[in-house]
Amino acid sequence: MTGRHAAPVPGPSPAPPPRGGVLGCHDLVKTYRRGREEVRALRGVTLEVRPGEVVALVGRSGSGKTTLLNCLLGWEAPDAGTTTHGATARGAARTSWEEVAVVPQRFGLLEELSLLDNVALPARLAGHDDPAAAAVAVLEALGLAAVVDRAPAEVSLGQAQRTALARALVVRPAFLVADEPTGRLDEDTTTQVLGVLRDLCTTAGTGALVASHDTTTIAHADRVLRMSDGRLEPDA
Repeated sequence: MTGRHAAPVPGPSPAPPPRGGVLGCHDLVKTYRRGREEVRALRGVTLEVRPGEVVALVGRSGSGKTTLLNCLLGWEAPDAGTTTHGATARGAARTSWEEVAVVPQRFGLLEELSLLDNVALPARLAGHDDPAAAAVAVLEALGLAAVVDRAPAEVSLGQAQRTALARALVVRPAFLVADEPTGRLDEDTTTQVLGVLRDLCTTAGTGALVASHDTTTIAHADRVLRMSDGRLEPDA
């Protein structure tokens, strides 16, 4: 970005008021067996992400970040503890994309679809009136207007990463979980992407949990939480 503010993300419908409830967990415990070794990946982790805020999750590789995200998303079942999506406490049940949208580290784009169709898919599945228009709007906000008709294999890793974020944002989810969403971006593009994310959190009440090592991303967060040896504590 060159000194301009990032455009807000136009959605398929007017921005709703901030949502109630939280995305969070209480006293999550997860242990793995690695040969004869017992790995305690999560040791009683409790956190909350409130509507409208951006929370950065930081920590070294092996600290438990990925396991925590997977348990929050229902991709792994904790040994003990509960997760909460909105106002509902859950076990390991999966949720709708509108409730909790995901930006995975490996993007997960469908290679047979264009960037536009990848981004429009969640809106189409959610029954929005004009999924293509919603997809174009968010792709344009993220600086991808020139490549919307290309396949994922025909764009750079940075463009694919922004497409994965666009796919998550197109339905204006109640909560967003993003794993290193700016890891392939330069500083200017990172600032643009964070501006779009901040606009969504402000206008739609989306709460975002962003796992990242990027200093720019961390600096834009409302709160920073640090994982260490399976435990979570506020960053100093």
